[in-house]
Amino acid sequence: MAPLTVTASPPAKRIRPQWPVPAGLILLSLIPVIAGAARLTELTGGAAITPQNARFFASPVPVVIHIVSVTVYSFLGAFQFVPSLRGRRGWHRMAGGILIPAGLLAALSGLWMSAFYPLPDGDTDVPLRLLFGSAMLVSLILGVVAVRRRDYVGHSVWMTRGYAIGVAAGTQALVIGPWILLAGPPSVLTKALLMGAAWVINVAVAEYVIQRRASR
Repeated sequence: MAPLTVTASPPAKRIRPQWPVPAGLILLSLIPVIAGAARLTELTGGAAITPQNARFFASPVPVVIHIVSVTVYSFLGAFQFVPSLRGRRGWHRMAGGILIPAGLLAALSGLWMSAFYPLPDGDTDVPLRLLFGSAMLVSLILGVVAVRRRDYVGHSVWMTRGYAIGVAAGTQALVIGPWILLAGPPSVLTKALLMGAAWVINVAVAEYVIQRRASR
C-alpha cells in the first residue's frame, strides 16, 4: 500500500481592497468642490460685492475655469487609483485624455489668479501658490512627455505628484479647520504656513505611494 502524501496548497493570495483610497480622495475633494460650487452660485446669483469677492466679479472667467477644471480633475483622478481600472488600457487612456487637459487648465488658471488677481490686504500666500502651482504644471507636462516616450513608470510618477498638489485644497481645510477650532482664526503668516504644510503633506504622501509602487 503506497504511503499517503499530503500536498500543501499554495497560500491564498491576499486581495487588497481597492476602493478605500479613491473613496478617501473623493471625500477630500468634496471640500474644495463644495466651496467652488458656492462661489459659482455667488457669481451667478447676484450676491453682494465685497472686498473678499470683488476680484471674482471683476474677472469671473479664470475662477470659473479653475472651479470646473479642478472638480473634474479631482473626482476623475481619484478613480485612477483603483487598480482594476488602472489596469484597463482603454479606461486609463480615456480618463487621461480628460484628466490631463483638466489638470493643465486647473494649474494655469490657478497661476493666473495668483499672479493677476488683486488679493485682499495682508494675503501672504501668493509665493506658495505660485511655487506649488508651477510644480503641478511641470509635473503634468513631464507626465505627458514620459507617456509619449512610452516611459509608463515615469508617467505614473509625475501624474501622481501632480494630482497630490492639485487636491491640496482639501488637505488645507483639514489642517486649518482644527487650528481655528483650537486656537481661533490664524494670523496671516500662520495661515500661509498652514497652507504650505498641507501642500508638503500631500507631496510627502505622493512620494510614499511612489516608493511603495516601486518596491512591488
